[in-house]
Amino acid sequence: MRRRAPEIFLGLGFAGIMTTLYLGLNWAPSVSIDAFESPAAQRIFYWHVPSAWAAFIAFGVLFFGSVLWFFKRSPLGWRLHVAGTEAGLACGLMAVWSGCVWGAAEWGTPWDWSDVRLNTFGLLTLLALFLVLGRQSQPDGVETRDTFSTFGLYGFVLVPLTYVATRIWQIRHPGPVIAAGDDGGSLQSSMALVLLIGALSFTVFIIGHMLISMRITHLEQRLEQAQKSLDGGN
Repeated sequence: MRRRAPEIFLGLGFAGIMTTLYLGLNWAPSVSIDAFESPAAQRIFYWHVPSAWAAFIAFGVLFFGSVLWFFKRSPLGWRLHVAGTEAGLACGLMAVWSGCVWGAAEWGTPWDWSDVRLNTFGLLTLLALFLVLGRQSQPDGVETRDTFSTFGLYGFVLVPLTYVATRIWQIRHPGPVIAAGDDGGSLQSSMALVLLIGALSFTVFIIGHMLISMRITHLEQRLEQAQKSLDGGN
């Protein structure tokens, strides 16, 4: 059962994500027509917010793994680094894609280069893309891992900046709908329920995603060690 845990998490998370998408499109109440240019496009909010939340968790894992590798030379740290970059890229792309759909419908443009939150989250996703592609294109080694871990350490500053961006510079991106510190950030109970299901589903999904990624990286490390042993024996 323990060996199957990553697949179970991944399957449950995926089922929950599909359920969230269905509930968001067909069950959750519609927003006020007066409040939005395109009220129907708001329904992608139930996909967009949880995927961004999951991406932040993944970037936190990336940072923690980078710390463990850079300062402790921990193989577990490197596996966490790899898992965090891959999960962060997957969820980051989902958040960016869904945000572009919303922006195109609501604002008339998929992206606003003057909005701080959009740009900082975009940079986070590009960082994850760089780390994933860089690891695949460069030979594995201590120097390579140090370089990518450094990017993971310094890039993490974008996470808190992205989180507080709309509190400081609210340009186009809507402000917080939860944990806003006042009644203006509250949601209707049915809308909050769908959002909660989405957040839990995306969290379970990326846990499974990262566990599988860590397993693959661990097998790659064992294979590399076995190859070195064989080469040394010859």
